[in-house]
Amino acid sequence: MNDDLLFQSLSRSREILSVSQLNARARGLLEEVFAQVWVEGELSNLSRPSSGHLYFTLKDSRAQIRCALFRQHAQRHRLELRDGLLLRARGRVSLYEGRGDYQLIVDSLEPAGDGALRQAFEALKARLQAEGLFDAQRKRPLPAHPQRVGIITSPSGAALRDIISVFQRRAPWIELLVMPAAVQGNDAAPQLIEALRRASSAGLDALIIGRGGGSLEDLWPFNEEAVARALAACPLPTISAVGHETDFSICDFVADLRAPTPSAAAELLSPDRQTLLRQFQLLQRQLQARMADRLAREQLRLHSLRQRLRHPGERLAQQAQRLDELELRLRRAQCQQLAAQQQRLQRLDDRLRARHPGRQLQLFEQRLQHLQQRLPRAMLQQLEKRRQRFEALLHSLHLVSPLATLGRGYSILLDQQGQAVRSAWQTRPGQRLQARLQHGQLNLRVEADTPEAPPETLPLPLSD
Repeated sequence: MNDDLLFQSLSRSREILSVSQLNARARGLLEEVFAQVWVEGELSNLSRPSSGHLYFTLKDSRAQIRCALFRQHAQRHRLELRDGLLLRARGRVSLYEGRGDYQLIVDSLEPAGDGALRQAFEALKARLQAEGLFDAQRKRPLPAHPQRVGIITSPSGAALRDIISVFQRRAPWIELLVMPAAVQGNDAAPQLIEALRRASSAGLDALIIGRGGGSLEDLWPFNEEAVARALAACPLPTISAVGHETDFSICDFVADLRAPTPSAAAELLSPDRQTLLRQFQLLQRQLQARMADRLAREQLRLHSLRQRLRHPGERLAQQAQRLDELELRLRRAQCQQLAAQQQRLQRLDDRLRARHPGRQLQLFEQRLQHLQQRLPRAMLQQLEKRRQRFEALLHSLHLVSPLATLGRGYSILLDQQGQAVRSAWQTRPGQRLQARLQHGQLNLRVEADTPEAPPETLPLPLSD
């Protein structure tokens, strides 16, 4: 009896849930209690469906949990996922009601032991440093007194207000040109690059690029390689002011100067009024000292010139004396010139008289008579000399003439080519020869020859 009453009481107090109701309540409870957790484990069963979502399992040696990384978050992560990779996943614990599967909805991933963004940061930093983009020799100095400064940052951020406040307080005469750009999110990098491009042609003296503090993910656009290269290519002196003093970005290393905060960047480009006033006073004192020194030197020089300056009457007397001296020299020179001209005229007159035509004609007549007297005698003497020389040459020619030799009974032997035969060695039996006599010639044939010892060399043939 008591057992029946207890059963009826329990039946009236319990709530009967459907499976979907149970799963919905369990999901709500899990998401409320585990709204954000970090889980470390080994990645396995990685699936990449066409939807762009990623599904995988995180496991350790004793358990495992299914994970889902939806497309909007999957597009942002920079890890190269593969089975076996040890990961840290951030997300919320949930339950897939359709199957009752307990799972982790992931919104961020990083390698276990070090963050993915930090690894990507260090890799890009090392690569750009190796290319020389951080070298000190490529850093440009900031202008001492800029007149127009550009600012690339979010138009609604506190960084812009801080920068403007510093400039208005320290150097309100500097013109500020704000080029708004997103400083976090997927659109930040393209907008920063476009702002750098516009700043390059805006006629600025210097450029500040930066934002306020935030997480590494928030600051990541300033670690993008494309932004860093655009900043390196900017022709302006640049200051990078990204985050707080402890934050460092790739842009900090590429820029000409890094400022720990945006306010510090503004102070670097805006000289303090009191500092400028002190510099002005120092320059004013230096100018006054130099002017006093120059005035003293000029007064000393003026005194020296006054000492050297002579009285006008004395100088006139000296010039009058010099004029008299020059007049005397001029008269003396005129007399000397006149005497020289008279002497030259006399010499020309003497030469003209010596070359008078009548005198020259008389001399030529005397010479002609003398030559006429010598001409017949000279002609006879020349004729006699030429006749005697001719007879001597004729006699010499007769002595060496071949005809004279032939007249003494000699003859000349010629071969068929008309060459003179001087030795029996030049003939052979049966050879026909020609003998030239004083009167006529004979045709001969060699029957036999009796040569003497052969000569060392044959004489040259006798010409006709």
